Amino acid sequence: MDGMSMSTATPTPTEIMATSAMQSTLSSMEPTSSAGMGGMSSMGSAGGTDSSCKVSMLWNWETIDACFLSESWQIKSRGAFAGLCIGIVFLVILLEFLRRAAKVYDRYLLRQHMRKTSALAATVVNGSSETAHGALIAKENAATTLASAVPFRPNVFQQAVRALFHTLHFALAYWIMLLAMYYNGYIIVCIMIGAFIGFFALQWESIGPLSGIEGEYGIGRDGTGCHG
Repeated sequence: MDGMSMSTATPTPTEIMATSAMQSTLSSMEPTSSAGMGGMSSMGSAGGTDSSCKVSMLWNWETIDACFLSESWQIKSRGAFAGLCIGIVFLVILLEFLRRAAKVYDRYLLRQHMRKTSALAATVVNGSSETAHGALIAKENAATTLASAVPFRPNVFQQAVRALFHTLHFALAYWIMLLAMYYNGYIIVCIMIGAFIGFFALQWESIGPLSGIEGEYGIGRDGTGCHG
């Protein structure tokens, strides 16, 4: 034991420099790796919070995360979906209002045409000197018949207004049809409710041969709002 000498291994300068370089490299890599892990965790959490749109071409009852027409129109809460349903009901009522407005405008143009032609026909028919009561009635009937026989063609401005009503009605009906194509049960029920309320309130009028003059000229509208 005494003969054996205990020797301590002393590192060489080359080993000291290599060890220092390795330690500095490891210390510089630690912030980068931690930052990368932090970025990945933040991306994972962000991806977890974003929900995708629920779009189905089959019958469904989706409410939350349902999308309509575009990804930006995504329902995030039940209150937003309730507001959408109420808005669709009013859209369908507005559709019935446009159909009624176009019909009322056509009747206004026809009444205006009848007044002008009736006055002109009365001037021509009453040119005689007959004063008997029966003759006057006959003249009035003849004037009315002559006024009804005169065809009516709207001028450029009147036709532009009629085309505007038709375009608004067509565009709104097409938009409602696109909403219905998502086959959402709530949306379709709201469309039916709006159609019932709109027709009940805006198409409540007299029915019969004297309810509208436009039937005599063939410019009435059918149930879909088209000319028939």
